[in-house]
Amino acid sequence: MRLFLAIQFEKQILDALTGFQRELRKIGAVGNYTREENLHLTLAFIGDYGAPEAVLDAMEKVAFRPFELRLDGMGSFGDLLWAGISAGEELPAVVRRLRHELSDAGIPFDRKRFRPHITLIRKVSYKKDQPLPLKHLHTEAMTVNRISLMKSERGRNGMVYTEIGYIEAD
Repeated sequence: MRLFLAIQFEKQILDALTGFQRELRKIGAVGNYTREENLHLTLAFIGDYGAPEAVLDAMEKVAFRPFELRLDGMGSFGDLLWAGISAGEELPAVVRRLRHELSDAGIPFDRKRFRPHITLIRKVSYKKDQPLPLKHLHTEAMTVNRISLMKSERGRNGMVYTEIGYIEAD
Protein backbone atom coordinates (compact mmCIF):
# COMPACT_ATOMS: atom_id res chain seq x y z
CA MET A 1 0.00 0.00 0.00
CA ARG A 2 1.51 3.35 -1.08
CA LEU A 3 1.01 5.98 1.61
CA PHE A 4 1.63 9.69 2.03
CA LEU A 5 0.72 12.51 4.42
CA ALA A 6 -1.08 15.43 2.82
CA ILE A 7 -3.20 18.51 3.14
CA GLN A 8 -6.35 18.30 1.05
CA PHE A 9 -7.73 21.54 -0.34
CA GLU A 10 -10.98 23.39 0.15
CA LYS A 11 -13.14 24.32 -2.83
CA GLN A 12 -11.75 27.85 -3.35
CA ILE A 13 -8.18 26.51 -3.68
CA LEU A 14 -9.29 23.70 -6.01
CA ASP A 15 -11.26 26.18 -8.13
CA ALA A 16 -8.22 28.46 -8.45
CA LEU A 17 -5.94 25.56 -9.39
CA THR A 18 -8.29 24.01 -11.94
CA GLY A 19 -9.01 27.45 -13.41
CA PHE A 20 -5.28 27.97 -13.84
CA GLN A 21 -4.99 24.54 -15.48
CA ARG A 22 -7.73 25.58 -17.96
CA GLU A 23 -5.70 28.70 -18.80
CA LEU A 24 -2.62 26.56 -19.35
CA ARG A 25 -4.55 24.33 -21.74
CA LYS A 26 -5.72 27.44 -23.66
CA ILE A 27 -2.12 28.48 -24.34
CA GLY A 28 -1.32 24.97 -25.56
CA ALA A 29 0.46 23.50 -22.54
CA VAL A 30 0.34 19.73 -22.89
CA GLY A 31 1.26 16.97 -20.48
CA ASN A 32 -0.23 14.85 -17.73
CA TYR A 33 -2.54 17.24 -15.87
CA THR A 34 -3.29 16.40 -12.25
CA ARG A 35 -7.00 15.69 -11.89
CA GLU A 36 -8.90 17.95 -9.49
CA GLU A 37 -9.59 15.14 -7.02
CA ASN A 38 -5.85 14.43 -6.81
CA LEU A 39 -4.65 18.00 -6.14
CA HIS A 40 -3.06 18.09 -2.68
CA LEU A 41 0.03 19.20 -0.78
CA THR A 42 2.31 16.29 0.12
CA LEU A 43 3.95 16.65 3.54
CA ALA A 44 5.72 13.28 3.64
CA PHE A 45 5.82 10.49 1.06
CA ILE A 46 6.02 7.10 2.74
CA GLY A 47 5.58 4.82 -0.25
CA ASP A 48 4.92 1.10 0.06
CA TYR A 49 4.17 0.41 3.71
CA GLY A 50 1.72 -2.15 5.02
CA ALA A 51 0.98 -0.72 8.47
CA PRO A 52 -1.16 2.41 8.13
CA GLU A 53 -2.21 2.12 11.79
CA ALA A 54 1.43 2.67 12.81
CA VAL A 55 1.53 5.80 10.65
CA LEU A 56 -1.66 7.09 12.27
CA ASP A 57 -0.20 6.39 15.73
CA ALA A 58 2.86 8.49 14.82
CA MET A 59 0.69 11.27 13.37
CA GLU A 60 -1.43 11.44 16.51
CA LYS A 61 1.63 12.47 18.52
CA VAL A 62 1.81 15.73 16.55
CA ALA A 63 -0.33 18.55 17.86
CA PHE A 64 -0.83 21.65 15.74
CA ARG A 65 -2.91 24.78 15.73
CA PRO A 66 -4.93 25.82 12.67
CA PHE A 67 -2.85 27.83 10.23
CA GLU A 68 -3.36 29.66 6.97
CA LEU A 69 -2.08 28.34 3.67
CA ARG A 70 -2.06 30.49 0.52
CA LEU A 71 -1.35 29.84 -3.17
CA ASP A 72 1.83 31.67 -4.02
CA GLY A 73 3.31 31.68 -7.51
CA MET A 74 4.43 28.82 -9.66
CA GLY A 75 7.54 27.10 -10.90
CA SER A 76 8.93 23.90 -12.32
CA PHE A 77 11.18 20.99 -11.52
CA GLY A 78 12.34 20.00 -14.99
CA ASP A 79 9.18 19.07 -16.90
CA LEU A 80 6.92 19.22 -13.82
CA LEU A 81 4.93 22.44 -13.46
CA TRP A 82 3.74 23.34 -9.95
CA ALA A 83 1.84 25.96 -7.97
CA GLY A 84 3.57 27.33 -4.91
CA ILE A 85 2.36 27.56 -1.33
CA SER A 86 3.11 30.02 1.45
CA ALA A 87 2.08 29.33 5.02
CA GLY A 88 4.48 31.13 7.29
CA GLU A 89 6.53 29.10 9.75
CA GLU A 90 3.74 26.82 10.97
CA LEU A 91 3.69 24.56 7.88
CA PRO A 92 7.41 23.65 7.91
CA ALA A 93 7.24 23.24 11.71
CA VAL A 94 4.35 20.75 11.42
CA VAL A 95 6.17 18.89 8.65
CA ARG A 96 9.32 18.63 10.81
CA ARG A 97 7.31 17.24 13.73
CA LEU A 98 5.45 14.74 11.54
CA ARG A 99 8.66 13.51 9.94
CA HIS A 100 10.34 13.28 13.35
CA GLU A 101 7.53 11.06 14.66
CA LEU A 102 7.65 8.88 11.53
CA SER A 103 11.40 8.48 12.00
CA ASP A 104 11.07 7.67 15.72
CA ALA A 105 8.49 5.00 14.86
CA GLY A 106 10.82 3.44 12.28
CA ILE A 107 8.49 4.28 9.40
CA PRO A 108 10.44 4.85 6.18
CA PHE A 109 9.70 8.01 4.17
CA ASP A 110 11.30 10.10 1.45
CA ARG A 111 13.73 12.39 3.26
CA LYS A 112 14.09 14.98 0.52
CA ARG A 113 13.95 18.54 1.76
CA PHE A 114 10.35 19.77 2.05
CA ARG A 115 9.56 22.17 -0.78
CA PRO A 116 5.85 22.97 -0.60
CA HIS A 117 4.28 22.74 -4.04
CA ILE A 118 1.20 21.39 -5.80
CA THR A 119 1.86 19.36 -8.93
CA LEU A 120 -0.25 20.77 -11.78
CA ILE A 121 1.23 19.04 -14.86
CA ARG A 122 3.80 16.28 -15.28
CA LYS A 123 5.80 15.99 -18.53
CA VAL A 124 4.70 19.50 -19.50
CA SER A 125 5.61 21.15 -22.76
CA TYR A 126 4.47 24.46 -24.20
CA LYS A 127 5.66 27.10 -26.62
CA LYS A 128 8.44 28.90 -24.78
CA ASP A 129 7.58 32.18 -26.51
CA GLN A 130 4.03 32.00 -25.09
CA PRO A 131 3.96 33.64 -21.65
CA LEU A 132 2.43 31.58 -18.86
CA PRO A 133 -0.85 33.07 -17.60
CA LEU A 134 0.44 33.90 -14.12
CA LYS A 135 -2.20 36.55 -13.53
CA HIS A 136 -4.80 33.77 -13.61
CA LEU A 137 -3.35 31.94 -10.59
CA HIS A 138 -5.39 33.58 -7.84
CA THR A 139 -3.78 33.80 -4.43
CA GLU A 140 -6.58 31.98 -2.65
CA ALA A 141 -6.16 30.98 0.98
CA MET A 142 -7.60 28.44 3.40
CA THR A 143 -7.21 27.48 7.03
CA VAL A 144 -5.60 24.09 7.58
CA ASN A 145 -7.41 22.17 10.29
CA ARG A 146 -6.65 18.61 9.17
CA ILE A 147 -3.74 16.52 7.94
CA SER A 148 -4.60 13.33 6.08
CA LEU A 149 -3.03 9.92 5.72
CA MET A 150 -3.65 9.01 2.10
CA LYS A 151 -3.25 5.82 0.12
CA SER A 152 -2.46 5.82 -3.56
CA GLU A 153 -3.71 3.09 -5.89
CA ARG A 154 -3.60 2.75 -9.64
CA GLY A 155 -7.10 2.90 -11.13
CA ARG A 156 -8.39 2.57 -14.67
CA ASN A 157 -7.99 6.31 -15.27
CA GLY A 158 -4.78 6.92 -13.35
CA MET A 159 -3.95 7.23 -9.70
CA VAL A 160 -6.72 7.24 -7.09
CA TYR A 161 -6.00 8.89 -3.74
CA THR A 162 -8.12 7.90 -0.74
CA GLU A 163 -7.99 9.29 2.78
CA ILE A 164 -7.61 6.44 5.28
CA GLY A 165 -7.09 8.53 8.42
CA TYR A 166 -6.36 12.03 9.68
CA ILE A 167 -5.41 14.24 12.58
CA GLU A 168 -7.11 17.53 13.41
CA ALA A 169 -5.81 20.82 14.76
CA ASP A 170 -6.23 21.58 18.44
